[in-house]
Amino acid sequence: MYNKFILFLFTLLFSIVLIAQNDSTTVYKKRVLESTEIDFLMSYYSQDGDNASVTGGIGTEELWDVTPTIVVAYPLNDDAVLTVDVGISAYSSASSSNLDPFDSSGASQGGDDDDDDDDDDDFGYNRAANGVEGSPWVASSGASAEDVWVGGTIGYSHSSDDRNFIWSGHVSFSAEYDYTSTGIGGSVTKLFNEKNTEIHLGAQAYIDFWNPKYPTELDSFLEANGDLNNGFFQNIDILNQSGNIIDKSGNSGPIWNPENYSLIVDKGRNTFSATLGFSQILSKRAQFSLSLDLVYQQGWLANPMQRVYFADKANYYVGNASSIPNYTSPENTNVFHLADDIERLPDTRFKTPIGMRFNYFINEFLTVRTYYRYYFDDWGVTSHTANIELPIKLGSHFTIYPSYRYYTQTAADYFAPYNENLSTDEFYTSDYDLAEFNANQYGFGVSYTDIFAKAHIWKFGMKSIDLRFYQYDRSTGLTAWIVSGGVKFVMQ
Repeated sequence: MYNKFILFLFTLLFSIVLIAQNDSTTVYKKRVLESTEIDFLMSYYSQDGDNASVTGGIGTEELWDVTPTIVVAYPLNDDAVLTVDVGISAYSSASSSNLDPFDSSGASQGGDDDDDDDDDDDFGYNRAANGVEGSPWVASSGASAEDVWVGGTIGYSHSSDDRNFIWSGHVSFSAEYDYTSTGIGGSVTKLFNEKNTEIHLGAQAYIDFWNPKYPTELDSFLEANGDLNNGFFQNIDILNQSGNIIDKSGNSGPIWNPENYSLIVDKGRNTFSATLGFSQILSKRAQFSLSLDLVYQQGWLANPMQRVYFADKANYYVGNASSIPNYTSPENTNVFHLADDIERLPDTRFKTPIGMRFNYFINEFLTVRTYYRYYFDDWGVTSHTANIELPIKLGSHFTIYPSYRYYTQTAADYFAPYNENLSTDEFYTSDYDLAEFNANQYGFGVSYTDIFAKAHIWKFGMKSIDLRFYQYDRSTGLTAWIVSGGVKFVMQ
């Protein structure tokens, strides 16, 4: 199905290219990009909350992320521009660190590698000797506590002589701790009516692969073939809900048995999307645009790092028995609930966002920019997004950007909070990104622009400086903020 879908999209793109090229006429033209431009971008993001998906919908969501990026736009000739975008994202995540909540030394990856049976056995002894405990509220120091994402995109765009037709293409690649992604895409844009009307069509595909990492206790359970007296659990006590140590042989009562758990087989995830956009200048002051996206995903769409706990299964723990009654409180620092399974979701998803923009120029000092988006998918999620930004010019160089964004969504069909999913269901998740919630985002930015680029560094003139701050608050308790900035230089 999706192969035919993508074939249709690229056939349509190619047809529009041929039509537009036949329709263009040769006129006097200005270079699309006069000279090389370089953007240096940087952002810092921080968040915290109480619903970490790695620990089953409960626990710290503390995270920070630093993302330096450089974008170079190089004019190949009067009509064509080559763009190279390279970035690094380095983060530390308290929740992701709890893929192995029992690792206080960082010495092991806790069963991430299926060939580490001997290492897991030895590490079980070491943990027993040191006292084994963990908590969804306390960050571990395991291998997944920090990660670095690296990615790059190379793009090419070409404009017709009359500048009424633009086509572009790009390829991209990114990689991180447990995931790699390769992308390809293209778009065409046609302007009509003395450039007052614009139609845009784009398509892209991402072919991604998991290098799956699993919760330590589940991976170790498979490595020991379900024998809790061997491997990771050999010298580790397992507690029931009452805090009593169980007989791991099962001779005197039930034992922890994550029978739903298995390793993922399909390690691919493919995403195909098409975009249709329409923009119209209504008057000297007003502009309106519409956009429609069709997104199809296929493959392993769940996250193998994310635990799930079942309401119809008994609870089992490792750590301090006295902390079990306070498990869902941040006061719990030394007991951890053993998972029943990892997140399971359908292997296909179809998403449809529909967006609308309206911008109005009030006067030379104030512009109103508005945006609304309606979204729905076949997982049961629907959402509404409304955004307003008010650029205010302060003289010829400075502009400030106050903004506000409201977002609300329904829960996915497969979502349930911590310890409320059912083992009899085919699909289940406790990822609060798929929960019902609403969110408010407040923003403020300031930019400095000098079209003549008078300030110089070597052969480059500084064209603009931009700095922005956003505060995000979700009804589930997640709070986050991000500060970002950029400096654009132009070669002279």
